[in-house]
Amino acid sequence: MSSSSSKKSTTVRARKWLAISSLRTAFRALEAVAPGPGARWAERIWLTVPKQAWKPRTPVAVPEGESFALTVGRSTVRGTMWGEGPTVYLMHGWGGTGSQLDAFVAPLTAAGHRVVSFDAPGHGKSGQSMAGRGRSTLPEFVESLRAAVDRYGEPHAVIAHSFGAATVVLAVLDGLPVGRVAVISPMADPIGFSYPFAKMLGFGERIRTGFLRVLEKRVAMSMDVFDIPKRLRTVDPASLPPLLIVHDLGDREIPVAFGEQLKALWPGAEFDAWTSLGHYRILVDPDVVRQVAAFSSAPRTLPVP
Repeated sequence: MSSSSSKKSTTVRARKWLAISSLRTAFRALEAVAPGPGARWAERIWLTVPKQAWKPRTPVAVPEGESFALTVGRSTVRGTMWGEGPTVYLMHGWGGTGSQLDAFVAPLTAAGHRVVSFDAPGHGKSGQSMAGRGRSTLPEFVESLRAAVDRYGEPHAVIAHSFGAATVVLAVLDGLPVGRVAVISPMADPIGFSYPFAKMLGFGERIRTGFLRVLEKRVAMSMDVFDIPKRLRTVDPASLPPLLIVHDLGDREIPVAFGEQLKALWPGAEFDAWTSLGHYRILVDPDVVRQVAAFSSAPRTLPVP
């Protein structure tokens, strides 16, 4: 790295540290004297989509596909479909885009699958979320997957990254018949993630519980619906499809403990730990791609109704 590049990187890190430090100072004060405004502010931050989505250093080549558009609430969801055969859906994570999972397109189509990928509301090429410009919500992720399934048929498999794991798990728990599920770097405990979120921003339980109540009103759904660990503890194991969990031990975005928690709650789940791939490079690692594509291409196993 050149001297100028190193200096620029150091400056960016310093600015981020100062911004977080300022937020923590403000939230500590709000926790003590004004948790209501603090809760509303925290909810806005929670729903805000990062402006820049991760891209691999070397773009992944994909064959030309068929573009499509779906109406999901107030948003137009845009995506691409490739190939013919049993359908495999690709579900990106928070702040991501469907193209982040492009490495799976070629092996899946070669294995005789139709592949469907899309950008959730407020992400990539899709339209504005119900939460407003630059924001999104988990229910819209789930609604987008359901809308795609309505268009292209029941999933032979779903491959999901990060926050997309919560999407497919909730869809399965709500009755979507998915043959197989593969999750990479899974964030499958959105309510549980509110604790590290609170720690990062420096607020306590008054604001944490308050912002969840604000969020509850926005989406007009009880937060209990999104308590995936609680719901998995009460579900009939026979209703769950085969699950593969792939997670890097050093993931800084979603700690591996979240993947381990999902394995403990999902009977028969396979867990494969990796190192030195992080939260995003794991999406383009050839060995990971081969493993996940092979699992997702295996014969479909429908859960017992």
